[in-house]
Amino acid sequence: MVRLAPSLLEADYCFLDEQLRIMEKAGADYVHIDVMDGAFVPNLALGMREVESIRASSGLIFDVHMMVNEPIRYVERMKAAGADVITVHFEACEDPERTVDAVKDMGIRAGIALKPDTELDVLKAPLLERADVIQLMTVQPGLEGQSFIPKSIRRIEMLRGRLEQLGLSRDIEADGNIGMDNVQKVVRAGATVVVSGKALFCGNLEKNIREMKRLMNQV
Repeated sequence: MVRLAPSLLEADYCFLDEQLRIMEKAGADYVHIDVMDGAFVPNLALGMREVESIRASSGLIFDVHMMVNEPIRYVERMKAAGADVITVHFEACEDPERTVDAVKDMGIRAGIALKPDTELDVLKAPLLERADVIQLMTVQPGLEGQSFIPKSIRRIEMLRGRLEQLGLSRDIEADGNIGMDNVQKVVRAGATVVVSGKALFCGNLEKNIREMKRLMNQV
């Protein structure tokens, strides 16, 4: 089963409650919430208080992507705020395995994310065994106005092959400028969670979610 995660970065915060209800009605599976610290990535976005403030507005899975340095400092507070999945960046953690374990110890799903230029080889077997989700960025994190990086398709395929070699069933999450024109390529390559922003929020949100889900389910 492939799941769709609309990204709140592209939501209209004047109508956020309404948009969360539309996402749920249209069949979205997750809500993707980017947390940025202005250090690991150049922008700032959301935090524990904002996540907590919208938790009551949606029954969808809160998929929190922490683009912050040493996220182990914040995972307990983020879980308390309402996160169901917390994904941290390999590049931002002094000890990625310990950080993933800290998330899992709280009884929620843990993910490890890679920037597009980070080699897949850094994901050693012990880390893949610990993580529930491996998120591959298909643009550079924390920057706006980027194009989908074509080599991402091959990276997804390679990661899926590695997981199969190890006998591991893990979600592969693809995140970054995924739209109607490339979502099927991403799913065909092996992604099981698709994050999408502008392609869903520009125009009719409900119609766009239904159309992207249709395309995903055709693969």
